[in-house]
Amino acid sequence: MSNTKSMNPGQKAPDIPSIAQFNVRAALAEDVGDGDVTAKLIPRGARATAWVTCREPAVICGQPWFDETFRQLDPAISVEWMVKEGDRVEPDTRICKITGPARAVLTGERTALNFLQTLSGTATAAAALAALVAGTGCSVLDTRKTIPGLRQAQKYAALCGGMRNHRIGLFDGILIKENHIMAAGSIAAAVKSAREASHDLTVEVEVETLEEAREAITAGADILLLDDFSLEQMSQAVRLNQELAASLPRDRAMLEASGSVTEKTLPGIAATGVDYVSVGAVTKHLRATDFSMRFTLEQG
Repeated sequence: MSNTKSMNPGQKAPDIPSIAQFNVRAALAEDVGDGDVTAKLIPRGARATAWVTCREPAVICGQPWFDETFRQLDPAISVEWMVKEGDRVEPDTRICKITGPARAVLTGERTALNFLQTLSGTATAAAALAALVAGTGCSVLDTRKTIPGLRQAQKYAALCGGMRNHRIGLFDGILIKENHIMAAGSIAAAVKSAREASHDLTVEVEVETLEEAREAITAGADILLLDDFSLEQMSQAVRLNQELAASLPRDRAMLEASGSVTEKTLPGIAATGVDYVSVGAVTKHLRATDFSMRFTLEQG
């Protein structure tokens, strides 16, 4: 599973081990605090074996965060995976086995499952959307509408499901919106300023009309964000882009559709010929995947 599939060719691949380490450290500090007082009821030398089962159809995602949780609690804990990251599984599939000191295994249960259920839920939703545009030449993008602190993790999960990443944050791509255009005076002026300030970054312009689309294409925008365009307007924008590209000394602009996208509307949007469709719901309206963890204890 590649973790570099982005709409921005220059975007760096995320360092997943470091991101997982950072996320897990914060999550354990939140959950464990000064110590797991309930785990002290378990004899110190006891060992545990636990199985994790996925209770519904899902795309499995979050193994680096799951593993890192137990590594930080006790390196003596072993996690054996029966499936690979990004695999699709059916209900009641056993996906991994955990063995090690019982206290630490019990302490890590909730944190590890929280990461697994959240990221698998994101990947599963992403896979459903990606399947709807398969073979069309159109890609589904995530957005910055993510759980605070888990953006990199959720964007990784979107990739696991077959989507592509939009910009990670405000630092790795320029998106010129209405207020930026008003401040600059025009779309052309905003694009010019963006090029001068950050010549190596992708410049995207949000447009609300075909006339604004024409201005953005002529100004040299790399990507146009078609905000709440109708299907007919999207098709017209595709034709306009092709016509203008023939007379401009560069590659054509890419077109991204956005606004109130659902599973019902997505296939029709892709059929208009746009290059991307961005969907915030995949990370914002999250439904966690259902997992269970069952333990057996052995006295040490």
